[in-house]
Amino acid sequence: MKYKIYTDGSCHGNPGPGGWAYLIHNEEKIISENSGYSEDTTNNKMELTAIIEAIAEIQVFSNVSAIQLFTDSKYAIDGINSWIHAWKKNNWRTSSKKEVKNINLWKQLDIYNSNLNIEWIWVKGHSGDPFNDKVDAMANMATQNKKSL
Repeated sequence: MKYKIYTDGSCHGNPGPGGWAYLIHNEEKIISENSGYSEDTTNNKMELTAIIEAIAEIQVFSNVSAIQLFTDSKYAIDGINSWIHAWKKNNWRTSSKKEVKNINLWKQLDIYNSNLNIEWIWVKGHSGDPFNDKVDAMANMATQNKKSL
């Protein structure tokens, strides 16, 4: 079965308190949604955390044939589709020879991406996509409430 995942991360201040959220649905209904909070983080960490948390959950489903992952994070899209290939060749170093930021999250995401059939789709944030708007609200609510929803 094909599943769709929508993810978002938020941060109030960068660094500062932040939240992440995801929802998973199939053609029929929303299967799962979740969110979380971090006291001292960055927006990029929250974007990646939302994706990792969603993929970790979907792996327990026994009937996953393909995943469409929607995110408004250019950082995540460009990182997984382009930058990660050079980072791995350069022993997780950037072109300026600095260690890749959020390396532990990128390594986990690389493992998931290598083992699953994921189509990465960028969606413009705050553009009226109902699922993107929902995870945006969930991530911001988690940040404001300092807890998972």
